[in-house]
Amino acid sequence: MLNSLGLPRDPSETRVVVAMSGGVDSSVVAALLKREGYDVLGITLQLYDHGAAAHRKGACCAGQDIHDARRVAEAIGIPHYVLDYEARFRAAVIDRFTQSYLDGETPIPCVECNRSIKFRDLLETARELGADVLATGHYVASRGLPDGRRTLHRAADPGRDQSYFLYATTPEQLNLLRFPLGELPKDDTRALAREFGLTVAEKADSQDICFVTQGRYSDVIERLKPGAVQGGDIVHLDGRVLGQHNGIIHYTVGQRKGLGVSTGEPLYVIRLEAKAARVVVGPREALATRMIRITDVNWLGDVPVESLGNAGLEVAVRVRSTREPRPAILRHDGTAATVELLSAEDGVSPGQACVIYESDLPRARVLGGGTIARTSAEAAPAAA
Repeated sequence: MLNSLGLPRDPSETRVVVAMSGGVDSSVVAALLKREGYDVLGITLQLYDHGAAAHRKGACCAGQDIHDARRVAEAIGIPHYVLDYEARFRAAVIDRFTQSYLDGETPIPCVECNRSIKFRDLLETARELGADVLATGHYVASRGLPDGRRTLHRAADPGRDQSYFLYATTPEQLNLLRFPLGELPKDDTRALAREFGLTVAEKADSQDICFVTQGRYSDVIERLKPGAVQGGDIVHLDGRVLGQHNGIIHYTVGQRKGLGVSTGEPLYVIRLEAKAARVVVGPREALATRMIRITDVNWLGDVPVESLGNAGLEVAVRVRSTREPRPAILRHDGTAATVELLSAEDGVSPGQACVIYESDLPRARVLGGGTIARTSAEAAPAAA
């Protein structure tokens, strides 16, 4: 008989490390598992020192969050450890984020944090502590298969689903990860926090990237890479130079407001050319994307992605975290993966993730994904 975490032993004989961020979600996970009788340990990662980097004290991943996690652990009666992962986080996440923006991309540091810090380094720490599984407060679901493998699925609450940020989780990691909130609506999570009497029950959700304290990516980049940001031309697709900019890091593909130029027509950022330090703008229809090449593919499907060939596989893909999955064809020529969108999407930006699902249904399985490397408009019809 399996316990609630899918393991064949009594909860009291199952050690669980819970990644406690100091927020309501991970706190409820720790309290739930403790109530079910599991041997629970809480770990909080100190990832970023806002006092030194943002010239103010406290905020996410440091200060108050660590204090909140410690208070919750004391209240529910579990051991709690704080690990200093600042150096690892800086190298794996912040430095990559900074360079990606300088390269004209729009990166997602949360994906890299999950891949390189939480589900690699922290998982290894959990093993060293004798844990059977690592549990987190992410809104995503995993299910066990008869052969012992586990699959990743969209959460029950579509408004909270975080599968877009977890596509890079490997099959080996999935076998050791558990997501107890994947079947719960957020309102139920807060109700449980009140039931447990947790001090974080009404704590606001984190909205921004943890190391971007004021919502301005450019400030962080200019602080970390002084002198690296260069100005250049704002150029229309037709070749006209419309004005100048003070750094491509201030722009993103699909942006309309704040371009600093006016021609009497609505203009959007179509692409960023880092080497030439150019921001290329044009009409909205120029944003339409039908073909996407993805790199650094992580695959969770049942057959090798390399075997798909030109015939491809009918899937659904999400090209932004705020968009619903859309029908597409995934192909692989043996060296690279491409996605053909069945209907064009606007504002698809290099550096973002293209996450692949089995279908566009609410609880669909996650098949994997990759980083968007190149995009193109609909291919021209073949010659007769």
